[in-house]
Amino acid sequence: MTTAQLARRLKIAQPSVVELEQSEAANGITLRTLERAAEALGCRVVYALIPEKPLEETLRARAKLVAGRKMEAVEHTMRLEDQSVRTRKVRDELQKKLIEDLLQKPARLWDDA
Repeated sequence: MTTAQLARRLKIAQPSVVELEQSEAANGITLRTLERAAEALGCRVVYALIPEKPLEETLRARAKLVAGRKMEAVEHTMRLEDQSVRTRKVRDELQKKLIEDLLQKPARLWDDA
């Protein structure tokens, strides 16, 4: 389809179609404009966000990060009171439990951004 033909379908001037194509190529086209063009071509726009990793993996990684931060804060306070966790094994078990607790309510994982 020529730009003149598309312009007629969109009911715009031919130079505007060229601008539309340029803005699309430069990733500057708006969804509204893209939807109008799709409609004129008998198409529809499908807009989707596709995760790069599985959701479970993303949630578990975030829970581990949040749990680590919480553990550091608690350990700091406990050290100041001379009550630090004595073994790595105990610390790891506490962190695993915290991760599982955080995963029960995943919305909490983004409280601290």
